Amino acid sequence: MLYSNSVQSLFEPITLGNLVLPNRTVMAPMTRGMSPNGVPGPDVAGYYRRRAENGVGLIVTEGTVVDHADASDQQNVPHFYGEEALKGWAHVVSEVHAAGGKIMPQIWHMGVKGQVNDYSESDIAGIVSAFAQAAAEAKRIGFDGIEIHGAHGYLIDQFFWEKTNQRTDRYGGSMLARTRFAEEVVRACRKAVGPDFPIILRISQWKSSDYTAKLAKTPEELEHFLAPLLEAGVDLFHCSTRRFWEPEFEGSDLNFAGWVKKITGKPTITVGSVGLDDDFMALFTRGQGAGNAGIEGLAQKLANGEFDLVAIGRALLVDPAWVSKIRDGRTEEWIPFTPEALQTLS
Repeated sequence: MLYSNSVQSLFEPITLGNLVLPNRTVMAPMTRGMSPNGVPGPDVAGYYRRRAENGVGLIVTEGTVVDHADASDQQNVPHFYGEEALKGWAHVVSEVHAAGGKIMPQIWHMGVKGQVNDYSESDIAGIVSAFAQAAAEAKRIGFDGIEIHGAHGYLIDQFFWEKTNQRTDRYGGSMLARTRFAEEVVRACRKAVGPDFPIILRISQWKSSDYTAKLAKTPEELEHFLAPLLEAGVDLFHCSTRRFWEPEFEGSDLNFAGWVKKITGKPTITVGSVGLDDDFMALFTRGQGAGNAGIEGLAQKLANGEFDLVAIGRALLVDPAWVSKIRDGRTEEWIPFTPEALQTLS
């Protein structure tokens, strides 16, 4: 299948503050769990370098955990603290930059003990400080920005949701109060890195246990939710949905990223089953995806300015050359995704 000029919008350059990207493609963050004791090795560096060599505009790494006791319960998820882990990440940065790429770490607290309601305010301050320290380290070792993981039921998202946040202090109650933790994280990271270092915030409406869930049920609620995050210093919103082609609210064709851009005026990244024949969860029960679902429609929405960048997840995980193949009209060479691909760093 040849797309020729129909996907040209994917390959237009974009400037985000002081960061210039050669095209609109983004490697979505995908947990790999292949960094023994939290330290990314040469195989991790090679994994990211291969995507940079094949024309990915921006790489967002797998989730990397901040320096806090409850941040992760998975031994081989990479850390973003400690001399050895940071040395490993510095090598990743060096390899990606040598290949002409741009890269940001996704910094993350998994909230593994579900203690949103139990954390004291001093506990919260400690976690905020851990995010800020990770942001400072990212700048120090040469990353091109950071992404803060505020989606998918992890700690920041646990604070957002009324169901998981039952606090009665200034971090709970109203939607505005439930955003305060994330606002403090963003603000602390911004202070740590200065005004010109890009900060992305990843957010989602859906949950892994409920794909129909909506944190904000209307555009007005979404505006109310986004306002303090925008004011705190987010440069770009990464808007996670299950299927990029689905409208977010009735009465409009805009997807989640489209609405966030319309409300905030900030650039947005769309993501959700890009390049797969079916949505990503169905692939685990039905087999494989070859990667042609809605690409031309996606490119048209990008050309229309509904959003600014496109994140590719599992399609790019299995095929390092996914972006170069679509750029060069070699989509018949795409490697289909299968769940087995999750077991390797191809």
